[in-house]
Amino acid sequence: MKKTIHNVLTGEIQNIDMTTEEEQNAVAREEKSKSNIEENKVKIEEHQTLKASAKAKLVAGEPLTEAEADTLIL
Repeated sequence: MKKTIHNVLTGEIQNIDMTTEEEQNAVAREEKSKSNIEENKVKIEEHQTLKASAKAKLVAGEPLTEAEADTLIL
């Protein structure tokens, strides 16, 4: 992998190879980022499911669970 270094004082731009350690860190950051994105997608889906359930129960006049009530308040 390459990294770009931009010297703002001189305007010089260099593309140099990453060290093995830098490459490993970059890969690890990318994997963690992908993992976080997937976790957030799951949380969003769970929240949307709770909201839909709460709405259906409100329309039907049924009591809500605490989690369903929390989705409506937030």
